[in-house]
Amino acid sequence: MVEQSGIDLLLTQSSFMEKSFQRSAAICLLLGMILMVATMVLHPSGGSIEHIVKISSMAMVSHSLAILSIPFLFFGFYGLSVLLLNKSQWTMLALSSAGFALVAVMLAGSINGIVLPMYALRHADETGSNLEMVKRVVNYGFMLNKTMDYIFIGGFSLAQFIWSLHMIHTFFFPRWMGWLGVLLVLLVLVASLLQFNMVGLPGFRIYVLGTATWLLCVGGWMGWKIRI
Repeated sequence: MVEQSGIDLLLTQSSFMEKSFQRSAAICLLLGMILMVATMVLHPSGGSIEHIVKISSMAMVSHSLAILSIPFLFFGFYGLSVLLLNKSQWTMLALSSAGFALVAVMLAGSINGIVLPMYALRHADETGSNLEMVKRVVNYGFMLNKTMDYIFIGGFSLAQFIWSLHMIHTFFFPRWMGWLGVLLVLLVLVASLLQFNMVGLPGFRIYVLGTATWLLCVGGWMGWKIRI
């Protein structure tokens, strides 16, 4: 009888720890997406060196929020992958791909939102050939940032596709949530085939807001099912 009570206690503790973990993951996923949405709302458009100098403070603030969101998002992605792990080990591939995408976010945010504004502030008074060199460095930064954006979109789309397929075949999430994720990935593929500029500020905002809507639904459902 005592042994059975001990086993029941361990099972209760294990269940509590699992729910606590999933609750924390849901909260982090929601918080990370709120920070990412705030980033896109505050994100200023780029332009000339003079314009970069003018918007430098806002650029640093908005991109700092994006960088701050990364650990929260990764923990949320980890919780989501673990939650779907009983269906297939492929969810760990989704986690790896999402983590790879978040590294691209960190690099893009650091380069475009912190390094370039600081560089522009320091060299704003350059003239002649020095100014041309500064412009080349800034343009190189913009191209590198666009590359990171493409890596982020590709990496996260793969993760989203895997998670969505598993959601369709699990009882924890409603099927419409999985189909919505698949639809968003297909829209990304169609936009790519039509050569729609997804890494320009308008296109990237549309992508992030669409992805944020899906992730907020996922995080909200996780929290509701576990009763935040």
